[in-house]
Amino acid sequence: MKTDIIVAGFGGQGILLMGKVLAQAAMVEGLHTTFLPSYGPEMRGGTANCAVVVADEPIAAPVLAFADVLVAMNQPSYDKFAPRVRDGGTLIVNSSLATPPAEIGRNVRLCTGPFTALAGDLGDVRISSMVALGCTVRETGVLPLEAVIAQMRALTARRPELAALNEKALQVGFARVTDIHDMPA
Repeated sequence: MKTDIIVAGFGGQGILLMGKVLAQAAMVEGLHTTFLPSYGPEMRGGTANCAVVVADEPIAAPVLAFADVLVAMNQPSYDKFAPRVRDGGTLIVNSSLATPPAEIGRNVRLCTGPFTALAGDLGDVRISSMVALGCTVRETGVLPLEAVIAQMRALTARRPELAALNEKALQVGFARVTDIHDMPA
């Protein structure tokens, strides 16, 4: 098993945190993993993305030309990275900030959900990444939700007031909050 994941969005959306949580949860679960962040000099509003590879055997390189899964948190990220999703892959799209075309023209699974709106309903739009991460865990099956929750808690320990809210966001995302479409080639 090897799953290549690209997570992309604006700086400040928790993109790198999503990647770190995935990578650390994989490591704790005894899997091989890599995490390669990429971001602009801006703190918020710039671009941010990361590549996460999770595998049951050693990983040759962390750089991804193509991915099995794309989590696109905004339109520019969708536009840039959607063409890099492999045939048979999965696109997970924040429909609050991105709209994929009606026809993608490839055999991919499209999962759209209003992650930012759902996070707002929970009380803080900053946790939209955790809603998206919950959805990603469900759709990929790459890790158990409990492992992801444990690593989210470990990585956000400096902000204990957000732990319960982040956990709720993960659970909301893990519940079926997305529209799923199999897009034929």
